Amino acid sequence: MVNLASAACSGAPEGTAGGGGSQNGTGTGTGTGAGGDYDGSFGEGDVPGPGADSGATGASSGGSTAAGQACATETSQAGFQQVYLAFAFDVSASMGSNDVAWRDRSLKWDPISAATKQFFEDPGSTGLRASMTLFPGPARMCNGDTYLTPDVAMTPLPSPAFGEAMDSVVPPIAAWRIGTPTAFVIEGTTAFVEEQRRQSPGEYAIVLVTDGYPELCTGPANSVEAVVERVAAARASGISTFVIGVENPPVEDAPASLENLRDIAAAGNTGEAFIIDTGNAAQTSAAFKEAINEIRGAAVSCTIPIPPPPDGRSFDKQKVDVKYTSAVSSTPTTLVYDQACAAAGTWRYDDPANPTAIVLCDDTCAVVQSEVEVSLGVDFTCEDVIEVPL
Repeated sequence: MVNLASAACSGAPEGTAGGGGSQNGTGTGTGTGAGGDYDGSFGEGDVPGPGADSGATGASSGGSTAAGQACATETSQAGFQQVYLAFAFDVSASMGSNDVAWRDRSLKWDPISAATKQFFEDPGSTGLRASMTLFPGPARMCNGDTYLTPDVAMTPLPSPAFGEAMDSVVPPIAAWRIGTPTAFVIEGTTAFVEEQRRQSPGEYAIVLVTDGYPELCTGPANSVEAVVERVAAARASGISTFVIGVENPPVEDAPASLENLRDIAAAGNTGEAFIIDTGNAAQTSAAFKEAINEIRGAAVSCTIPIPPPPDGRSFDKQKVDVKYTSAVSSTPTTLVYDQACAAAGTWRYDDPANPTAIVLCDDTCAVVQSEVEVSLGVDFTCEDVIEVPL
């Protein structure tokens, strides 16, 4: 998981603007992420904003400048935004009904569902929250409202609820469903996510798992173009869409049905779709696990709400020093402030005129997303160490 420590020190007394800073020491703004006692997870709960009062203080080498004592760097705790993954999972007959060779359950559904369950029950998923919608719906499948309420509500991981839900929709408990109403699933899932986000702000993404083209819902409303349009609209509102495509086994007459998924992933701003080959159950399960773990990392937000300054201090945006420490090296490396993110190993503010968060630039973010254990020390110093453009 990812841990972030930050520190604050400014010569201005509490309640006054500090040396070019844009926030004071008496505000009550909040952001999402881990609170003062950050546990190293992706982030959970609310974290006080830069002006809030918080007991999240670490080691201190000096007292409050408001009390006339010498300024010294002090450390508070902050965390990354809470990550929410809304899974839309295809459980149509083509995933394993065994009525034709390319619908071989042992090669498609069984290894895919096993890897999925492992992800949802993996202690390594601690800190994430996820929901699951199984489609097509048992009734009114060609209606976005059918998918407003997921089969598994937004749930902290790890959890066995997802595997139980998947087991409940396949024989012998239930008949295989037919149809692939992808456009309506994305429509309903997006609406669900937007409502969740209003209640619990954070980093949200949809994960679409399917093995084919939209079908059975008539007309252009369920075309590939309609799916792309809905995914692009979700992205415009800040919701990414990851796509995992499940190939048909390499048997005679197996149709090719995944070309459309590349367009959907591109519209979701997540790069290439993950295409999972079938034909060897063990390899399929391993490939699916790898894809979903990559999504787990990529979903980590590299936007870190600025933590509250220590008692009696005020936030000063030019007195910030960010250090990166890998669990492997344990040697801190200073990251460079660069609002344009033009160089490697850099960070920026979300808004240089009125910053509320530290944003890791792409290459730095990629390191954070790929590491299991990373710490970021963000020292708010006593001297100006960066120059922030107005």
